[in-house]
Amino acid sequence: MLNFIYYPVSAILWFWHKVFGAVFGPSTGAAWALAVVFLVFTLRALLFKPMLHQMRSMRKMQEFAPQIKKLQEKYGSDRQKLAQEMQKLQAEHGVNPLGGCLPALVQIPVFIGLFHVLKEFRPGKTENYIFGAAEVDSFNQASIFGAKLNTWISMSTQELASFGVERSHVALVAIPLMVVASVATHFTARHSVARQTATASANPQTAIMNKVTMYLFPLGVLAGGPFFPIAILLYWLSNNMWTLGQQYVVYHRLDREEEAKKEAVTVQRQALAPKPGQKPVRPKATRSAGDAATPSEVVETTDSAALKPGEVPGMVSDSSRGRKQQHKPKQARKRR
Repeated sequence: MLNFIYYPVSAILWFWHKVFGAVFGPSTGAAWALAVVFLVFTLRALLFKPMLHQMRSMRKMQEFAPQIKKLQEKYGSDRQKLAQEMQKLQAEHGVNPLGGCLPALVQIPVFIGLFHVLKEFRPGKTENYIFGAAEVDSFNQASIFGAKLNTWISMSTQELASFGVERSHVALVAIPLMVVASVATHFTARHSVARQTATASANPQTAIMNKVTMYLFPLGVLAGGPFFPIAILLYWLSNNMWTLGQQYVVYHRLDREEEAKKEAVTVQRQALAPKPGQKPVRPKATRSAGDAATPSEVVETTDSAALKPGEVPGMVSDSSRGRKQQHKPKQARKRR
């Protein structure tokens, strides 16, 4: 039913086994263990860009976390309206919430496919998807520190006997892998939580999820480890180690991008700001040709043009006042 998953997973595993088998030998545990590890690295390398996009989206969501909180307070009882407003807010900031789920969703079928392919490596099998009978027998004979890669702690005694190993040998290899994988899971989650803003950490839902990822997930690795083959434990360990290293690289890259944006804004402000000692120039108000002068401006202009030295605008000189008085009797005589 899930052959579209099983065949690609087995093909990648087959390729890396051929590479490392040429170096260490095809039936060695090192060749098969490294094939499993590089199967993880191949997948994570293909998912690097989606993971980078996811981390950028998470950082953007932290930037407008106060706006999300306001929407939750405003539409807390109306879930439909809250979802609509959240979609609008995410669209404004260019955040796609579904895009961040892609890396995690892709790893689920790969994990299922790898688990199934490894389970099919058992004595008596003549083929396993892309692997032939010789390669199946090679995997069944491969071991690291005395434990076969497709054995697990909780396996029945009869099954362990069919592989020719003891439970103690399996436990001596599986338990350290479980512990290291659990510790790597904790530090991966802790590093991610440390990058959160104070506003995001103060959110009760975020605080609960932080505790789950930092403490419950590592405990899940310890609790589930005895029920999974050693090869799956190698998958968990290498996957968590890759995630931890990837976080370090990606976060530093995002920090550099953020610093570059801030420097660009600073340079733009400095370019627009006036130079030291230079006064800002204000544009002069110009009057169009159609604008008429006000009466006060006309009077002021006329008076100013007729003023003599020493006179003040608005004052009438004695000589002009005398001339006005001399004209009055003449006008009175004419009327008589």
